[in-house]
Amino acid sequence: MKIKYTISLIFIVAVVIIEKENNIISKVSDKLALKQTPQTPLPSSIRQNGSSVPVLSELDFSSYLEVKWRLENITSEPSEGRKHILLLATTRTGSSFVGEFFNQHGSNMFYLFEPLWHVERMLTLEGGRTNGTALTQTYRDVLRQLFLCDFSMLETFIEPPPKDHVTTRLFRRGSSQSLCNDPVCTPFVKKGYEPYHCHNRRCAALNLTLASLSCLEKENHAIKSVRVRQLETLRSLAEDPRLDLKVIQLVRDPRAMLASRMVAFANKYEHWKRWIMDGDIPEDDNEVRKLKGNCENIRVSAEVGLRQPPWLRGRYMLVRYEDIAMFPMLKAAEMYRFTGIPFTPQVKDWILRNTQASDKASGVYSTQKNSSQQVEKWRFNMPFKLAQMVQKLCRPTMSLFGYTFAESEEMLTDRSISLIEERTFL
Repeated sequence: MKIKYTISLIFIVAVVIIEKENNIISKVSDKLALKQTPQTPLPSSIRQNGSSVPVLSELDFSSYLEVKWRLENITSEPSEGRKHILLLATTRTGSSFVGEFFNQHGSNMFYLFEPLWHVERMLTLEGGRTNGTALTQTYRDVLRQLFLCDFSMLETFIEPPPKDHVTTRLFRRGSSQSLCNDPVCTPFVKKGYEPYHCHNRRCAALNLTLASLSCLEKENHAIKSVRVRQLETLRSLAEDPRLDLKVIQLVRDPRAMLASRMVAFANKYEHWKRWIMDGDIPEDDNEVRKLKGNCENIRVSAEVGLRQPPWLRGRYMLVRYEDIAMFPMLKAAEMYRFTGIPFTPQVKDWILRNTQASDKASGVYSTQKNSSQQVEKWRFNMPFKLAQMVQKLCRPTMSLFGYTFAESEEMLTDRSISLIEERTFL
């Protein structure tokens, strides 16, 4: 009798899991089935709270019609020399800091900060589980549309849904100068709470049509994302004749990444402190599995990129965060040379101002760093037992990127011993 009930229970659980997976796949299919037409451009003024707010005042009517035509024909328009840069990273690798190298470029760069956050948020199952295949395909398709200045697909993942292409909920809008400058930043009109508002000026709720128009006027487009797991999934973007895609993969010592995560997401690692004190950390722990899987994804992607297959030849660059932290101006210049975009005085000034910040200014999410001091700071806060665990789980990844293993606690904390080998990645 017990066996009978057990089998019935297992069957019910299996049905529930399958149903949840089907729901998420159905949700993705519904999103992708939506007609992907660009936003309808607005006239030279829009109405907000009953008042007429002038926008796009610098465009005459003929220019407006030209932009309208370009939006409507975006699916067949070639890149016309535009550069498209994807900064590919994982959390706590310094990607926000490095992303500013492009965000600060100037008036000819359209930069987006983590737009795929909305996709992941909507397509995550209860308990934090995701359908990897559905997410991967959707990430790729959303990135393609965003590089082509079409926000319509992303709109379907923003909650609550934008009204007339206007939203107060775009994740970290304030981290993109492109979304906080004219003409996208229209005069401020109070229209509900905006959690991700612009930091340096007051703007009205984000109009995604204006964002599309502004994007089309920029010669270079850059997106920073920590959500693409495998480089191979971007192949169709690299081969798309409308895009001149350049991928910069940012990597960091897994030990440093974990140390940073334990500060930024402390609640997830509370039980680790007890394990460190009382015994070994079990390898079946969810966060331990994530750490190992993350290392594998990074390594596999880098191996694909470093092999330079025909579809990626001249389109891939690997850069270590440690090298950027030690030589920010040099590495930024190398990245710009790789992309074929001019290294502007604005970027150089920002780097000078933001790599000599005091420790007090260097918060968990700050882009102001005393960069040379940050490189190996983790070594003096991480228990050796934890460093050993990371080295065991991420050995192939660390070897590929030239991170030296600490053989003892003394070696880990000895400032005279570098744990970063000199490497050149072509």
